[in-house]
Amino acid sequence: MDAIINVNNNPKAGAGSFALSVDVEDYFQVWAFSDVIKRESWDGFQPRVGDATRACLDMFEQRGAKATFFTLGWVGERDPSLVREIVERGHELASHGFDHTKVNQQSPEEFIRDASHSKKLLEDIAGVEVRGYRAAGFSIDGSTPWAHEALAEIGYAYSSSTHPIAHDHYGDASAERSPFKPVEGLDFIEAPVATTTLLGRRVSCAGGGWFRASPVALSKKLMRRAAGTLNGPVIFYFHPWEIDAGQPRIKTASVKSKLRHYLNLAKMPRKLDSVLTSFYWRRIDDALGLARAGGEA
Repeated sequence: MDAIINVNNNPKAGAGSFALSVDVEDYFQVWAFSDVIKRESWDGFQPRVGDATRACLDMFEQRGAKATFFTLGWVGERDPSLVREIVERGHELASHGFDHTKVNQQSPEEFIRDASHSKKLLEDIAGVEVRGYRAAGFSIDGSTPWAHEALAEIGYAYSSSTHPIAHDHYGDASAERSPFKPVEGLDFIEAPVATTTLLGRRVSCAGGGWFRASPVALSKKLMRRAAGTLNGPVIFYFHPWEIDAGQPRIKTASVKSKLRHYLNLAKMPRKLDSVLTSFYWRRIDDALGLARAGGEA
């Protein structure tokens, strides 16, 4: 695999830029609760992701930020107006798979069906080409050597499916930090979410639970450090449920899962706004130099 600087030699891409992303899934679809909430029960929950995602859209508009929305096909199928609104408001529509199944829990054939179905479903709803993909739980790793080539063959241009840190659910602290081309001969990019070093150890500065747990001043300092060391954009992510402190509590979840999921939800909108006002935020396709004029599929 080849690390890349200023992807495709495009002067709009490369180091020093900041790319914002949102994983559009509801509070009952997260991996922290997957052992107590089964997929076949999802339709029994009152959806909240539409309102929370629209609150994100309003916040981004107020701060002049653009983002990539990695959207579950399951969500798009049930709220197509949300998918169209993401595009109408100038953001990138991308795929998060259909129902949040991890790539490393699928066979190659199952993965191809899932990634193809979610791409076509979102494109049919919004009338734009879907070029980006993010795996549930950052689950493209050494156990899925076929995944990137499959995504390229399906028609995706890039993936942002790796979080190169040590974690109990994902990651590899020795993996590539900057965007790279994972398959020789294919014009396809893997763009990891942001990491940097602190006290000699690789740490995340990519958002999510790490961001909710950390002082916002430290998060912004680490993101600035990452901008100076990555050969590509600093990619930040979060979920709409992270700004929804009023979501129902899942009482049957483990203590560890509850701690991870509910930590500092009430503080998240204020912390997020601080980050939005501190950096210039772009869509991932734009930050990688892949954005196209028009965008019709």
